Amino acid sequence: MAFGVVLDTCVLYPLSIADILMRLAERELYDLFWSERILKDLERVMKENGASAQQAAHRVDAMRRTFEAGMVSEGVIARLEPAMTNDEGDRHVLAAAVGRGADAVVTANLKHFPAESCEPHGIDVIHPDDFLVSLYDLGPAAVQRIVGEQAAALKRPPVSREELIAMLEKAGAPAFAKRLRGE
Repeated sequence: MAFGVVLDTCVLYPLSIADILMRLAERELYDLFWSERILKDLERVMKENGASAQQAAHRVDAMRRTFEAGMVSEGVIARLEPAMTNDEGDRHVLAAAVGRGADAVVTANLKHFPAESCEPHGIDVIHPDDFLVSLYDLGPAAVQRIVGEQAAALKRPPVSREELIAMLEKAGAPAFAKRLRGE
């Protein structure tokens, strides 16, 4: 089993970060986990940010199908959640990580996952920029190729590789963007 992580909702939106994270998981650079609650929250966030209900549902359904094996059971989460001591709104995320035996939670909301809440369960908390840099450092050529594929797949509107890197930087991954630029 590869390094397993639960992706928090905040790294599944903006979509540029989510897309590269999912592409890297598809290439088995790590094992991706999430829960139905995380995906429903993503659907809500997408609608709040202008996606139609149909667009949000379509994207989330595609994510669910693509990473079906990564779904953490709501029953497991419900059993573990009361014992979690991190931020109340994110206890389900930590419970998903514990229940799945993940190594980490990838989140931009680091303060919602204090060390004293995560360390007893052996769960690390990693900012998405740091996680992407770590994956880059493990396989720079593969990650560069996958970023190129991501840019080539963006057709409406077309996005160049350089524009995609700028989008990733703006979305909260500046160190990763620097690696991609060779800085």
